[in-house]
Amino acid sequence: MYYPDELVEEVRAKSDIVDVISGYVRIQKKGSSYFGLCPFHNEKSPSFSVSPGKQMYYCFGCGAGGNVFTFVMNYENFTFPEAIKLLAERAGVNLPEIEYSEEIKQKENKRAKLLEINKEAAKYFYYQLRCDKGAAGYRYLSKRELSDETIKKFGLGFANKTSDDLTRYLKKKGYSDELLKEAGLASFEERFGMHDKFWNRVMFPIQDINHRVIGFGGRVMGDGTPKYLNSPETPVFDKSRNLYGLNFARTARKNNMILCEGYMDVIAMHQAGFDQATASLGTAFTPGQANLLRRYTEEVLLAYDSDGAGVKAALRAIAILKESGLTGKVIDLTPYKDPDEFIKNLGKEAFQERIDHAENSFFFEIRILERDFQMDDPESKTKFHREIAKRLCGFTEEVERENYIGAIAEKYHIGFENLRKLVVSYAAKTGLAKPVERPKSGIQKKNTPEDNAKKVQRLFITWITDEPSLYQKVEKYISAQDFTEDLYREVADKLFCSLREGGYNPAAIISSFEGEEEQREAAALFNTKLEAIETKQDREKAFHDILYAVKKNSYDYYSKRMGTDVEALNKVIEGKKALEELSKTHISID
Repeated sequence: MYYPDELVEEVRAKSDIVDVISGYVRIQKKGSSYFGLCPFHNEKSPSFSVSPGKQMYYCFGCGAGGNVFTFVMNYENFTFPEAIKLLAERAGVNLPEIEYSEEIKQKENKRAKLLEINKEAAKYFYYQLRCDKGAAGYRYLSKRELSDETIKKFGLGFANKTSDDLTRYLKKKGYSDELLKEAGLASFEERFGMHDKFWNRVMFPIQDINHRVIGFGGRVMGDGTPKYLNSPETPVFDKSRNLYGLNFARTARKNNMILCEGYMDVIAMHQAGFDQATASLGTAFTPGQANLLRRYTEEVLLAYDSDGAGVKAALRAIAILKESGLTGKVIDLTPYKDPDEFIKNLGKEAFQERIDHAENSFFFEIRILERDFQMDDPESKTKFHREIAKRLCGFTEEVERENYIGAIAEKYHIGFENLRKLVVSYAAKTGLAKPVERPKSGIQKKNTPEDNAKKVQRLFITWITDEPSLYQKVEKYISAQDFTEDLYREVADKLFCSLREGGYNPAAIISSFEGEEEQREAAALFNTKLEAIETKQDREKAFHDILYAVKKNSYDYYSKRMGTDVEALNKVIEGKKALEELSKTHISID
């Protein structure tokens, strides 16, 4: 820890976990908790839970869990000092200046310096566009019909023709050659020495969701190559986890996001009022970028170029969106190549109409697939229908698959039953069909006594956390020493102490563990799934059985270790007495 415990707890207490996580992940309230798709692994059904009462999150799918600090650290890839700094700023808590370890200090300083030099470079490019040397760049942007307001909004600039303008400017500001190279703003060659990465290009600053400049894209003037040149990966710039324009698009308050291929497309759409537009950064669309979009929307409209390369890119993106649990649709841009051309020629009203009639991504896939077959040839047409059946097998949910079978059958005049039989036949041949459930043999893998012991201990801690008033009723029967795993014992000790003092704070208990794996395991103790039990009588019996099992396991544990250990002997004697009393005791659940 790098801050006093009291200050850490103040920041945590003022950072409501539901508010913080809802800024990253779409979550909906179900009962006393919130659920959404886990940001730490790809899933289609929500298993990521956020508990406002416990101030914790836990994924029942991958096991990720912790408190608000853990979430920010894992999501943003932050150190603990970076996470507490972000949350303190958000909560309005002033942090004192502290002494970092040399390693942390170097990392913090490097990130800050890279962001600082990028900001300085962006200001320089912005200024150059408005000077005589930047006239060519300004003419280019004006020819693309961008207003001064739009140019200012996106911070567009210009890199001069000379190849060391920026390098000389930044070095005069005191920045080292090494930092220029690490920021991707300059390179060194024996023949030319230090020189700029970008020259004679219109410059597009790339910003993260907090509007900090993390990199650049530069478009060449005329017919030079490459047409677009982008910053390399740096400690502050990860192309696969950022999207151009998302800093504006995330606050657009639209029910979708538009994903396109280029900077100019994004800017043109924003200028026309479609401020939910964003684009990948010079690389193919990635699962990381899909997860980023999933924080803000459930539906993504693809506005990729209408040429062959754009169609292939759209097909790849559709698969990634589907895998990430997002609904994808495709905007028809014909007869124009890209959104910029479309809006210039037909206007924003026509573009809105194309948005309103965006094509279902599966229909788009089938329509593109049809191009590979000769529909006037019966054999080729049959192969096309088989390919449709193959893709329909990709819908694992029966209702969804049946709906698509009906829609495709009507669209391509196949006949519902004929297509359905083809789907079933294909699934059976390829093993995609759901296997027939047969009566169980009764032979199942048995849990070991150790597994069962751990499970009842987890169940007890979760139950007591959910219903803390029960602790007073069972306090005399149970202690932290009854938990046979070291981490379980430590969690129980902290939990019971806080309950005796009149409250409990699972999120604070997690903060007491420094290791990420320990925090994850501790979080699991507070989030073990309890079976839904309807009647009070059955719930009382279930709770009693869990408490008795924890105590019985403790008794067995110390009995095996008794030997000459006086402490273990005392535990056995106490345990036996408690078991006898528990067997005759009724514990009411109000």
